[in-house]
Amino acid sequence: MYEVELKLRADHESLRERLADHGADHVDSRRQTDTYYDAPHRDFAQTDEALRIRHEQPADGEAVTKVTYKGPLVEAESKTREEHETVVDSEEALEGVLSGLGFEPAARVEKNREFYALDGYTISLDSVTDLGEFVEIERETTEDEVEAVREGAVDLLLQLGLDPDEQIRTSYLGLLLQDTA
Repeated sequence: MYEVELKLRADHESLRERLADHGADHVDSRRQTDTYYDAPHRDFAQTDEALRIRHEQPADGEAVTKVTYKGPLVEAESKTREEHETVVDSEEALEGVLSGLGFEPAARVEKNREFYALDGYTISLDSVTDLGEFVEIERETTEDEVEAVREGAVDLLLQLGLDPDEQIRTSYLGLLLQDTA
């Protein structure tokens, strides 16, 4: 499965109004803490891959922990990449497995997210600690549909009054590491 994602800096207050005007449905709000790992056998920064444990705390509900592998970007026009994710029963057990295999925590990204649904896309309003406010428009698809899904996301950005040319292809992790370098 591929995830097509477009990300920009955006003012959340005005964007919430535009989402409401377009009939977007507010789906959920969550606090996410992502811990990214370094691999003992290759440099993920060089291969453009990522391995993360995500701890999610919904506004009302039980916490969930997921492990995610993100492959390298597959095109220049978006943050499209192969992605595999699954829920895990025990965050501590998973940390132990990764540690036992030589994986070490590299960095942590914390954010509050508001999720909206519009025209088959998920729109996330992200407030990222130490980085600010962003919007992400994403959708999962097959390899054959990447271009069409990306073009649909660009159209959606335009409808919401956002400039697709201001897209940021760097991950939140990458942005945080740039700020500390």
